[in-house]
Amino acid sequence: MISFALASLAALVLSELTGGRANALLFSVYRSSPADPLTYPRFFLHVLGHANYGHYINNMLLLLVIGPPLEEKYGSRRLLAAAAATAFISGAAQWIFFPGAAILGASGIVFMLIVMSSFAGMKSGRIPLTLIFVLVFYLGKEIIDGLFSNDNISQLAHAIGGACGAFVGFRFSGKSSGRK
Repeated sequence: MISFALASLAALVLSELTGGRANALLFSVYRSSPADPLTYPRFFLHVLGHANYGHYINNMLLLLVIGPPLEEKYGSRRLLAAAAATAFISGAAQWIFFPGAAILGASGIVFMLIVMSSFAGMKSGRIPLTLIFVLVFYLGKEIIDGLFSNDNISQLAHAIGGACGAFVGFRFSGKSSGRK
């Protein structure tokens, strides 16, 4: 998680030094030509980009609080694979379904971690009550915000992150990995 936070900080500094061009070139997903060689890396790299320092801090505070216990429980490789899958799915969905808009930021990854953490205490196949509350509150908020807000926040990335977190959390429940 620290590596992710530092990579995101480097992307933010690079974007600031280039007047935002680095975000537009590398760290945002938007409809671009399938022949553009940077289209596909952006599906993954957009989670490193942030619009400004406040956006970065909000995502990293949650990531650095929630991520390390999950990383310790499941291992860095599993968490990296889950984050990469979430980045790709949210990036591809943005590219396909929202041609007139761009997204960047790690909030999809953060929401994946939030939902995954609800599975961490799952025992004997029983769904934890905290998971139900997290999903109801979280999905309810994202649906309402998606329908009624015009706030430049991608509820799609949040919802995809939550869905990926539920899938991965369920798949990893009961499994631990001491490997980093």
